[in-house]
Parts: sequence; structure tokens; C-alpha cells
Amino acid sequence: MTANTTSAVKPAAAFTRTGGAPSARRKMKSFYPSWFFLPAMVLYVVFFAVPTFASFYFSLTRWSLFNIQFIGFANFVEFFQDPQLVNGFIHTFEYGFVTSAVKVVLGLLFALLLTGPVIGRGYLRAVIFFPVLVSTIGVGIMWKNLLDPFHGMVNAVLGFFHLGQPGWFTDPKLALMTIAGVDIWKGVGIATLIFMAGIVAIPQDYYEAARLDGSGSWQIFRSITLPLVRPAMGTVIILSLIGGLRSFDIIWATTGGGPGFTSDVIASVIYKEYQAGFYGLSTAGNVILFLVVTVIMVPISAFLNRREVDL
Repeated sequence: MTANTTSAVKPAAAFTRTGGAPSARRKMKSFYPSWFFLPAMVLYVVFFAVPTFASFYFSLTRWSLFNIQFIGFANFVEFFQDPQLVNGFIHTFEYGFVTSAVKVVLGLLFALLLTGPVIGRGYLRAVIFFPVLVSTIGVGIMWKNLLDPFHGMVNAVLGFFHLGQPGWFTDPKLALMTIAGVDIWKGVGIATLIFMAGIVAIPQDYYEAARLDGSGSWQIFRSITLPLVRPAMGTVIILSLIGGLRSFDIIWATTGGGPGFTSDVIASVIYKEYQAGFYGLSTAGNVILFLVVTVIMVPISAFLNRREVDL
């Protein structure tokens, strides 16, 4: 009986080694998951790769719906000679870096508060995250009415207490930073959520050991929380900075780039060129914006990823 069992096992093993059905099944199994990449690859090519390369081509042309004329780099030369572009570049960097830095700081502070033993923690989490759910255009219209210099609720309250009533969106010195404040109010909920996820993932054993060693709250934050939350911080920095550099909708909903051109960013300048019928020029502006964001974000992302590896 033992001999028969042994003789039955040997052919099965030999059948497997000689490339029969089991090896074919393994080959099919290893090939099958690659099909899951196909829909994502098709969507990437259709909605990103093709439009990107098409934009590079059309940026070198003077085009309309009925005519295309190749003009080389003339659109880029004209774009950089536009004085609005210089202001747009400056405002874009100011807006992007200010909103990103404040979201990182406030998001971390709110996350520390909302992961601790605070009363009404669930309610506070909902309050901070709620603006993220509202459309950006809706947020812009709401704050435009609240901060109206003549009929807005904010200035009415300030006037009741005999305080100054600034023109939040009409004063050239305040317009851009006021929009940045509205953007921070809307987007800090995402930063808080990411930081909360990073803090909750830290093992509690580290905190208990630190407390047993007599470490205070500041020492625990500096030695444990801050180093271990760096991956979440890197994510917040990248997302908020990209969003700030590409920001358009909230600016257009509140000031339209005004008063004058004092709150114009690259995206709003591009849109104004498109409204004026300069399609090739606006396409060149889109290419410039894409290259600017890439040049800024690639080294920052590489630096943050390297810091995560070092941890």
C-alpha cells in the first residue's frame, strides 16, 4: 500500500515539473492581476498624457476653432512680456507658500487638540472638516458677502464695536491675503484629518515609556510626535502647496483678480487671456504653470521622501 502511494505521488510531481496544468495555472495567475492596470492606464493616457502633449503643441501655435498656425515660441515670448504675468508669478508664490505654511501649522495644532481628551471632540472634528465639503465657489460667494465693506456682517460687527471696517476684497493691500485666509479656512480640515491619522498611528507604548522617564508634554511632542508625524506632514505640504500654486476658482469667485490686478495669479491671468480670445497664448500659460509647479514640487517631494526614508 505504501508502494502504491509512492508511485502515485511521483507521476503527479513529475507532471508538475514538466510544465503541465499547475504551471499553466501559475502563469495565468501571475498574468491576471496585470489586467487591473489596464483601465487606469487608459484613463491616464486619455485624460492626462494626450491633453498634456497636445497642450505643448498648441502652445506653439496661434489657433482657433477653425484655424491653426504654427508660430514657434512667440506665445511664450509675448506671455513673459506681459506685465500682468510678473505680478501673477509673485502673487502665485506668495499665495501658495502662505496658505501651505498656515495649513501645516494649524492642521498640526488642531490634530493635537482633537486627538486628546477634549470635551465635544466629535463635534469639533465635524466643525473643522465641514468647510471641506462645501464647494469652493460656494465658499467664495459666502465670504464675499460676509466681508462686503458696506453690507457685510463682519464689518457690521466691527462697526458696532467702533473698530475699523476695512475693504477686505477691495483694498489692494488686503485682497490677496484675505483670499488666502478664506482658502485656509476651507482647506485646513484636510490637513487636520491627515495629521490626525498620523498621530493616531503612533504606538501608545512610546508615550507611556516617555512619561515613565519623566518627560513633559513639550519633550514628548518634540521627541516622539513630531518625528513620527513627518510622513503626514510631507503629504500635507505637497497637497496644500500644489493646491495653492494652482488656485483659481476661489480667487475668481471673490475678486476676479482685482481690484485691478492686485490679486491675479498665473491661473487667473491665463483665464483672462482665454476670455480675450488668445487661445494659443492661454495654452502657453498653462504649459508655463505646469512647468512651474513641476519644478517646485519635484525637489520638495524628493526632499520630503528622503527625510521619510531616513526615519
